[in-house]
Amino acid sequence: MRLGSRVWASRSLRNGLPTTRRLAAVASLDTDRERKGSGPLVGVIVGRFSVSVVREAFVHVVIMGCGRVGSSLAKALERLDHQVAVIDKDAQSFRRLGSDFHGQQVVGNGFDQRVLIEAGIERAGAFAAVSSGDNSNIISARVARETFGVEAVVARIYDEKRAAVYERLGIPTVATVPWSTDRFLRMLLPEGSATAWRDPSGSVAVLPLELHEDWVGRSVRDLEEATGCRVAFIMRFGTGVLPDSKSVLQADDQVYVAALSGTVTDVAAAAAHAPEES
Repeated sequence: MRLGSRVWASRSLRNGLPTTRRLAAVASLDTDRERKGSGPLVGVIVGRFSVSVVREAFVHVVIMGCGRVGSSLAKALERLDHQVAVIDKDAQSFRRLGSDFHGQQVVGNGFDQRVLIEAGIERAGAFAAVSSGDNSNIISARVARETFGVEAVVARIYDEKRAAVYERLGIPTVATVPWSTDRFLRMLLPEGSATAWRDPSGSVAVLPLELHEDWVGRSVRDLEEATGCRVAFIMRFGTGVLPDSKSVLQADDQVYVAALSGTVTDVAAAAAHAPEES
């Protein structure tokens, strides 16, 4: 699980005593951020400190809610060697974790500051609110972010309108109903297997195109006009590229386009044929 791009180096890294089995060296750290744990990254950490070589480090993660999602998330994180604390009002819920779970189990409300402190929120690098209640999830997420300064915070929200509001407030959400709707659409519709993403209403789809070799050297504008789609981005040599209409398609480009539902098959067919000579 990727816990976000803004994460901080762990205590073991700061002291020069890495606890992971991966090689790393941290050049310098900003001391006013020292209490944060680092998340699993490979590459350059973005923040107020520099690194020379970076490895995946481990974080302390607090999870509110030990239902099917919370327990599955907790076990997955522990398998990745992260430290995990799970909060739930019902002690019986912890049975979902199984006997091989070695993380912390805290009984209480996830928005109670004393309960959060008992779960280690003050040293946490990430917090997930995945209980069955929207209000509880968003309140606890805001407490974790605003009171304890946890950078990587996410809340599960059933109401998609609320989810949009909280996203604008800077709290990432997983809107369960729209996400499930998208998954069902992708599996049920004939063109669903070809799409990489579809909006919850089913109106717009994003899909990778298999281009005829003769498209190499042609412009993005030519492709859009021939297929009736919009080029969203291009994966080129493993890097995402945002092209403009004058960008030229290159060999081995993986082109992702946005198209209206109902036109996906036609778009894919047009891209698979050689472009007409202008």
